Amino acid sequence: QVQLIESGGGLVQAGGSLRLSCAASGRTFSSFAMAWFRQAAGKEREFVAVINSNGGSTSYADSVKGRFTISRDNAKTVYLQMNSLKPEDTAVYYCAAARRLFNKSRLGEYDYWGQGTQVTVSS
Repeated sequence: QVQLIESGGGLVQAGGSLRLSCAASGRTFSSFAMAWFRQAAGKEREFVAVINSNGGSTSYADSVKGRFTISRDNAKTVYLQMNSLKPEDTAVYYCAAARRLFNKSRLGEYDYWGQGTQVTVSS
């Protein structure tokens, strides 16, 4: 059974940092593009960041650019380092994997999803 398991979420004050991890089980995702999405209460799931299969290319949503960093250990883990957190970053964060990626923001492009981890930023 293929699974993506997120961890590292929690409660942090504004200006603080968190590091999310996404661990793959059941298969290796070394040939997949990996991404992070988030979904705030009452809102649609939105793209946060993506990294290509060899880790050589990344892309970020404008709202997190300069504050968040996506990276990967090609064995089985993807990370999202989140700095200078703001209350508007509060959401459930999801990890996703895509065999082939044409539109990084489109949810349907992704083949596998994790269950999510809650990030809450207090003001």
